[in-house]
Amino acid sequence: MSNTFSDNSQIEVVSSFSELISTHFHEAMNAICWHRNLIGDFKEIVSKLQPEDNFAEIFPEDLLALQLSEEGSIARETILNDMQLLSDFGASPSLNLLTYYDRDEELDFISTDVYSYHVDRSPIGTDTFLCTYHGAASDIIANDQVEQKILIPEIREKLRKLHDGPEEEFEAFLKEYFFDLHYQPKPNAEPVNLGVGNLWRLAVDHPDQQALPCVHRAPVENDGECRLLLIC
Repeated sequence: MSNTFSDNSQIEVVSSFSELISTHFHEAMNAICWHRNLIGDFKEIVSKLQPEDNFAEIFPEDLLALQLSEEGSIARETILNDMQLLSDFGASPSLNLLTYYDRDEELDFISTDVYSYHVDRSPIGTDTFLCTYHGAASDIIANDQVEQKILIPEIREKLRKLHDGPEEEFEAFLKEYFFDLHYQPKPNAEPVNLGVGNLWRLAVDHPDQQALPCVHRAPVENDGECRLLLIC
């Protein structure tokens, strides 16, 4: 078990799916990890599912149609089982194969794409589930190690100019365009990489949440390597 996980007050490490979904977030603890050392050849699956563009959603029938080695079949069974567990729980898992996400390059002073540290928001009680089976894995960072970008004076001033409207509508503007969801790491911040094979549950910003939402980001992909990840 990784000491990076078990010694971190932000993270609760569990050993089963039932623990993953039944453990409660509280205060600074907003990330739960079902720590796993998966067996099987996930790279073989990726090699037979190369996306035509930079992104493709892979469905169970796509996996089942593949001719795989024994090791590849073991990996496929793991993915299908994870999707079934999450579906039975009431989640809507999506298996994604990607070479990169689209970048937000519209504004040069603030980024709002998934490579920027951000939190997820939902109007209803829900959580984010995430597992990387192949390729670079996402990072999380403790809430006390980041600053909301809209509170950084020079960024806030530029956003006011961009808004160019009544002051009483400024906060609504920040929410409407999701600027308030993004964060800047503080100096000496120490992100935690989620690793390959672990199934994570991350706290989301919603009205009933008892903990701070988990700040996370997508990784910069390794050159020439696709990511295969389950997310919902």
